[in-house]
Formats: sequence, C-alpha cells, structure tokens
Amino acid sequence: MADENIYTFENEEYRKTYWHTCSHVLAQAMKRLHPEVKLAIGPSIDNGFYYDFDTAEPFSETQLAELEAEMRKICKEKLKLERFELPRTEAIKFMEDLGEPYKVELINDLPEDAIISFYKQGEFTDLCAGPHLDSTGRIKGNAIKLTACNAAYWRGDSNRQTLQRIYGVAFPKKDELDEYLARIEEAKKRDHRKLGKELGLFMLRDEGPGFPFFLPKGMVLRNTLIDYWRQVHKRYGYVECSTPMMMNRQLWERSGHWGHYKNNMYTTVIDDVDFAIKPMNCPGGMLVYSSEPHSYRDLPLRVGELGLVHRHELSGALHGLFRVRCFTQDDAHIFMTWDQMKDEIKNVVKLFDEVYSVFGLSYQIEVSTMPEDHMGDEKDWDFATETLKTAVEEMGKSYVINEGDGAFYGPKLDFHLADSLGRTWQCGTIQLDMQLPERFELEYVGEDGQKHRPVMIHRVVLGSIERFIGVITEHFAGAFPTWLSPVQVKVLPVTDRAADYAGEVAAKLEAMGFRTEVDYRNEKIGKKIREGQLEKVPYMVIVGDRDVENATVSPRHRADGDLGAMSFEEFAALLRDVVDSKAAK
Repeated sequence: MADENIYTFENEEYRKTYWHTCSHVLAQAMKRLHPEVKLAIGPSIDNGFYYDFDTAEPFSETQLAELEAEMRKICKEKLKLERFELPRTEAIKFMEDLGEPYKVELINDLPEDAIISFYKQGEFTDLCAGPHLDSTGRIKGNAIKLTACNAAYWRGDSNRQTLQRIYGVAFPKKDELDEYLARIEEAKKRDHRKLGKELGLFMLRDEGPGFPFFLPKGMVLRNTLIDYWRQVHKRYGYVECSTPMMMNRQLWERSGHWGHYKNNMYTTVIDDVDFAIKPMNCPGGMLVYSSEPHSYRDLPLRVGELGLVHRHELSGALHGLFRVRCFTQDDAHIFMTWDQMKDEIKNVVKLFDEVYSVFGLSYQIEVSTMPEDHMGDEKDWDFATETLKTAVEEMGKSYVINEGDGAFYGPKLDFHLADSLGRTWQCGTIQLDMQLPERFELEYVGEDGQKHRPVMIHRVVLGSIERFIGVITEHFAGAFPTWLSPVQVKVLPVTDRAADYAGEVAAKLEAMGFRTEVDYRNEKIGKKIREGQLEKVPYMVIVGDRDVENATVSPRHRADGDLGAMSFEEFAALLRDVVDSKAAK
C-alpha cells in the first residue's frame, strides 16, 4: 500500500482505528451527559462502532441527538489520546474509584502477565488495548451518526445484566456519511422480510421461529429457481439423489458430526436408539456412493442433492430467510481421483460463474485454511490447499486467505457475492474433503485393478435456497427478472367489453407457459396499473375496445413504460425471448 493511503478509509486498519476512537468519544460524551451510567465495552465493528452502557432505560432519539452533539464538541476540543499502563492492583483500584464495575471484571479476567493499558482524553479515561488516533480532532464531528440503540447482554450471556448498546458510524467527510446513510435507507426499502410480506412470498410465525412458510407466489419463485438449478447441473454432468432427513447416532459418530456439531443438531430417540435430524447432507451422500462398487471409469462422479437440513440456531440470531433453523441446501458431492481434483475445482467454478452471472452478482473468492480442530494429516491439508489456490490462479481469478477457517475435514473456497448495493453475502463454497472417504471406507477400483480411496468435494452454489431467495429479493428490490417472477404478465381490461378478450389473451399466454393473471375488477385502469407496479409485475398488458377490434395488445413494462400496440404474436415472441434468455429485465 502506498504511504498516502495509510491514513485513509481504504486502509482497513486505519478505518477500524478511527471507529474505535469514535467509540471512546461516544463513551466520553455519555459520561459528560449521564455520569451515573456505567461503561461496558466499545469496539469497532465491520460497519462502524458501538458502546455498551448499563442504564435502566433505552435511550430515546432525542438523547441520541444530544450525544451526537456532545461528540462533535469533543472532536472540536482536539483532545490528545494518551496511553499509559498500570499494575493489576493499581488498575483495579483505579477503575473501582471511577465506579466502573464492568471494567474491574474485565481486568480480573485478564491473564496474570497481561499488560493493562488505558487511554486518556481530557477528563475521560478508559481501559483499552488500543490502538487509537492521536487526537479527537482527527475525527470529523459533522460526519458522525448514532444509528441505533438496542438491548445487549453483558458478555453475550443471557443470564447476565441487560445493557444498552448504541451503534454509530463515522467518516472522514460529510458527503461519505450522507452516501452511507442513503445506502442504509435503500437497504431498508429492500429488506426481504418487508418485501416478502408485501409480495406474498413467505411468512415467519411465532408458531415456528426460524422455520419459514412459503406462500403460493413464493413457491413459484422457489420452484423456478430449483428448475434452473436442475437444468444447469444436468448440463454439467450431475446426477441427483435424495437422502433421509433423520439417521441414527452411529452414522453421525462415524462422520464426526456427533463430536464436532452435536450442539447444533436436533436429536430424538427411536426404539431406544439415538437419532439426529440431518444438519448436513454429506453422510447420506457417503452411503449413496458406498451402495455399489465403483471403477475409475465412473469418476469423477457428481451427485447433487436438494436436501432439507435442520440446525439449532439461537433465537437471537434468527433473521428472516438469512438465518433460519431449516433450509434446503443445494448440495453436491463430487467423488474423484486425486489427479482429477484440480480440473473438478475449475469445473465447479465455471458453473458458479454461469449461475451468478444470470443474477448479476459478482464475487470475491476466499481460501479458508486448516483450523485448529482439524481431522487428518497436515500433508494432505497442504496438498489440498495448494490445489485450491492453483486452480483459482490458473483461471485468472484472485483470492484472499482466511487463515484457520476451513471445515474440520478440509480446506475450502468461499464465494462472497456482491449485490446491487455493494453488500457482500457468503453463498457458494467448494470444500475439499479427505476425511469422510476415509471414515466411510469409500473405494474405487483403479486402472491397476487395485482398490483406492477417492477424494471428495462438497460444494453448494446458492448455499441455501431460502437464504439465496432473501439475497436476490434485496438485490432486485423484489422486481425479479421476468423469467423468475411469480407473475410474469398481468392482463388489465380497460372496459367490461374487453374482459372476455383479456381472458382469451391470458389463456393463450398461460398455454404458452407464461405465468399470467387477469385483473377483472371494476376499477379505473390507472389504479390497476399503479397496483401492478407495486406488485412489481414485469409486464402489464392493457386491452381496451380498440385492441378487441384490431386483435392487438398494448403491453407496458414496469421499467420501460408503454411499449405501444402490437399483435399478440409479437408480444408473445418478445416475452419468449426475454424469458428464454434469462434477461435481467
């Protein structure tokens, strides 16, 4: 990185240091305005900063505005941040004298040989390891915004004190803050939970927290997405299987999930035997492979599965379709020889490229390496990791390293998709696995007539059907491309005399495979069009008396507006081209 970029927001370290210092400015403002409030912790996070406070009541919008104003004053004061250290006993007494019990607890929990450091700015001092900016004057006061106040448990423990967490964000320039806040407002409009309700796609109920209900239009969207998934996978040489949702403990012990993942699994007892609902499809896929003998001529064997899996997520972590307790994983397991590994990785990446481009999603690749709780020999891990890197490099693609974040059975490539607002979502993954073939004693007969152990790839493209629907709902703001839209055409008769003709037009479109509705209500055409726009229907076909007389239709596109009168055949051909090409419109 060039020297001139060190002190800019392009530098992640500087950005986090800037936001960390903002959290201290927030805490100082709080103690000035509300000295009775107790301080907890205040770190920087991926999109700003927060500070946790012990106070009886949540802070109002007015109080947040007052805190913002005080923060701006502190920035104008250009207070120097000074670091100092204290021995443990003195540090504890110092915090006790300030009346900060949460800081005392943090110090007591530090290792005996820990360096206990503090940062002082004006009259305010906080326990902190740093780093920080050298002065509050480095922060642009008019580019600070406190964005929310939520409840949070002390140290994430639901049995401990409930605190008030104030979130904020700040930028070096006011226009950068304004741009960020505009993106946040746009993201709120695109919230898939809001759009899912408005468009009749899915619902979430207290009777099944974390278990989404898909409504009729949502099922059309879901099934269309799955149909496309199947078409692509057939072209890439995959076969499909389905494995049971529940299998016994012995299987999960053999796979390693009982030891590594049991706390996230739903279990029960049947005939005095422990069973678990599958959190992953992999062990069932192993049984499918081992159900018959295989030769090297069968490999690579690509087996897909749209498997419904269940995972126990904490209730506080649930979030629309993004974090649920049951979801359909668009899984596939590829069994291959070691020398086929690189080509198969490339083949999967090509499939990913094709799928993501259809949705207009770009991506960044992350290589996740061996975690501490890994299974298997390090030499195999090194070989597999290097193979992943080489395959990506040979395709001319870049990647970043995510140290220690591989699965317990092998390294992986994670694909972080960027949507229309520039937000990233981790969806696709390619995981190499040398362990499950060993644990399940999978074999193939090689060209030499001897038995050999295959290596395996786990991979998902969409990740989860449910989560991907949430992602593309926000990406498209609910205005799905015509090929994917639950209703592709809405026919709007202008007069009662045109109603029969509207029905005929709709019936012919339906017969051609287009998803069509007719709005027969006795409402003004302007209202019907407005409501069609709100429903984000790609095409509305307006038919009036003149269309009846001339056997024409007058289509209107939700973005392009009126397309002019044309014959039914012309419109059907236009629609067929848009749908078959999977155009973005």
